[in-house]
Amino acid sequence: DGANTASHRVIADHLRTSGFLVADGVLPANEGRGYVLRRIMRRAMRHAHILGAKEPLMHRLVPSLVAEMGAAYPELLRAQPLIEATLAQEETQFRKTLDRGLKLLDEATATMTGGTLGGDVAFKLYDTYGFPYDLTEDALRERDIAVDRAGFDAAMAEQKRAARAAWKGSGAKASDDVWFDIAEASGSTEFLGYANDVGEGAVLALVRDGARVDRAVEGEQVSIVVNQTPFYAESGGQVGDAGTITTDAGLRVRVTDTAKQLGRLWVHHGEVEPGAIAVGDAVKLAIDLARRAQIRANHSATHLLHEALRQRLGTHVAQKGSLVAPDRLRFDFSQPVALNPADIAQVEADVNAQVRG
Repeated sequence: DGANTASHRVIADHLRTSGFLVADGVLPANEGRGYVLRRIMRRAMRHAHILGAKEPLMHRLVPSLVAEMGAAYPELLRAQPLIEATLAQEETQFRKTLDRGLKLLDEATATMTGGTLGGDVAFKLYDTYGFPYDLTEDALRERDIAVDRAGFDAAMAEQKRAARAAWKGSGAKASDDVWFDIAEASGSTEFLGYANDVGEGAVLALVRDGARVDRAVEGEQVSIVVNQTPFYAESGGQVGDAGTITTDAGLRVRVTDTAKQLGRLWVHHGEVEPGAIAVGDAVKLAIDLARRAQIRANHSATHLLHEALRQRLGTHVAQKGSLVAPDRLRFDFSQPVALNPADIAQVEADVNAQVRG
């Protein structure tokens, strides 16, 4: 409790998310899933900085994460060395970013005694160097220097406009533009599924036939965005969760799939059975546990298959893609020649031996 509660919670939540992502094969990068992971890590690291940490902290918390969740999720234990190394490297690099950002701030404000830092300067620090806006504010507050938030927001809006224009030019359907509107109005979905099979949330948006609607009734197909969800969204070859969304008033939506839009919106596709759903409703979300267990088993099987292939064919074998569904899996890998029948038989035997213990 106390003034640091929010920072403690951010660090705990983002450490958990980062650990599972790295265990799932995602590594920090400047685009795609890797960029999402980097932003998650850096937000936690910024809060560690706010708490006064002078040395990389996140990697030292991984043993506690594994002790708490490793029994239920053994992939965390297997990936612990990689998680620790990735966090240590990323935080070391980010501390250089912090140092560079603070240096640039000093240069930009060297002649200022009070006054306001231009929003374009703050946005350059954020966009080019990964220096968060609120950290800029914190660093300057003690010198009685404000930051032009309106100018920062204008620069951010221009970047979003350019990104939207580039996205439209990529061949995406014009109707998908609705997801940009929802993301800009409501922010990102918080994923609860690493620790929870059920959850509660608020309906932020409903989409039917490519357009936003305020309400959907029995028999209608609808796509639902909530503020937080335990449903895994299709990503990295693994299909999205199915399950139900309900209310105490009798609503039941049968969710058949969960997808991700723009990398940050979880969209639940389903059909309203009894009742009606409206924007603003408080809802209960529950995944199909039996289906999730089948997906998890096939996900684990891809790791077993990968290792068996490396043992049989050599360490050059690398994953190039996959499909993980409740009823089947597909594993794409690098190999210059086709497997012969003996290779296939040995790989199958090795994987089955691991499954049967």
